[in-house]
Amino acid sequence: MNDLECSVKLTAEVIGGKWKPQILYYLERGTRRFSQLQKLIPHTTKKMLTKHLRELERDEVIRRKVYAQVPPRVEYSLTRHGQSLRPILRAMSAWGKRHRARYGARKK
Repeated sequence: MNDLECSVKLTAEVIGGKWKPQILYYLERGTRRFSQLQKLIPHTTKKMLTKHLRELERDEVIRRKVYAQVPPRVEYSLTRHGQSLRPILRAMSAWGKRHRARYGARKK
């Protein structure tokens, strides 16, 4: 495997999947609570959203901040490392807008 293949594979492993790009898209626009992300991404389950948030946190792309209050408040935001994905997210968004007609409004 050459360097380009390895780099693309690594990027896909960190930000790939059905829900991670959408999570990152919304966090790129600001800090969000879990319930806000659930509303913004209604087709995901609580279990899958939690799984992807944990993976992004593990990869140091997002930060999870827990506030010591009742009920507990948890917020998610991009880390400095995660902010380095902004050009990729914007390029993905632009590509999707340009090619939306070709693929239609796919829902899965």
